Amino acid sequence: MRHAETVTFGGSGLDRAAELRGRADLWDRARQDGAACSILLWRGKPLVRAGTLDRLVRLPMDHPVISGGDDIHAKDPILLGRDETGTLIFAHDISGWTPAGAEDAPLNTFLDASEQQHPDLPQDAVFAELRRIMTHLDVRDAELSATAKALYSWHASHGFCACCGTASEICQAGWQRFCPACGAGHFPRTDPVVIMLILRGNSVLMGRSPGWPEGMYSLLAGFVEPGETIEAAVRREVYEEAGVRVGAVRYLASQPWAFPTSLMMGCEGIALSDEITIDPVEIEDAVWVTREEIAQAFAGEHPRLAPARKGAIAQFLLRNWLADTLD
Repeated sequence: MRHAETVTFGGSGLDRAAELRGRADLWDRARQDGAACSILLWRGKPLVRAGTLDRLVRLPMDHPVISGGDDIHAKDPILLGRDETGTLIFAHDISGWTPAGAEDAPLNTFLDASEQQHPDLPQDAVFAELRRIMTHLDVRDAELSATAKALYSWHASHGFCACCGTASEICQAGWQRFCPACGAGHFPRTDPVVIMLILRGNSVLMGRSPGWPEGMYSLLAGFVEPGETIEAAVRREVYEEAGVRVGAVRYLASQPWAFPTSLMMGCEGIALSDEITIDPVEIEDAVWVTREEIAQAFAGEHPRLAPARKGAIAQFLLRNWLADTLD
């Protein structure tokens, strides 16, 4: 697919500077040389410019919030990569900080519109939910945010060795955990998910999950199981969720999806049947929607149907289907 890497969170071409991850003096040298900066996360929400919400705030490595507080969630920062000027970009997580009113806000939910402002950070900087701001960010800031969020999510849920149960330690500049007891190394996990543009003539198969905004429908999706190809996962998931048999399947594009640690693999599938039998455990509803109705929904003119949220690969695939640019 020609436009595959224009999907949100893709196409930045970030130099991840993997050769530096094992350097024992990396953190100290980065602070001393001054050729480094850090982005900040709080409970998965990146620190961005207030108002426009369109730029990550980059902090110097000697900023007090980074270098001297009790707020730091992870003992060590994560090296995200290196920009075109040679500047190293790190991430820090200050999830230990509790702002006033945080307990009442719908944090990290599908519709989280709350913003948090740290008293020791610039007044024009706020923490904002990534799903809310992902289309405001440029391609580089989007990739940095998604990478940092996914890595910190993994560290938060993998603090103990899977081999012996001992508390593990962060190493390799945040890209590995090491068990001091048995010596096992553990690497960040990415969960493969197929998301399917299932076509039948002039229509596409759409579904919705409980708790979504009223009228919102998206493409069907599901996790790839062990021992399963992408194509087989597409056919199995569609049949399990909607009772529709699928024939030919082809890969289209992928999207890193840091909610929490998935890789969405977008595929096109050709339906062999059109009768729908939903599994209510999997989804709330599934319907065939015509091309004209999808265009109407994207224009905000459909009386009932709301499209998948902007920035998600589901909308990306649907827009390219409408524009005949899937090839």
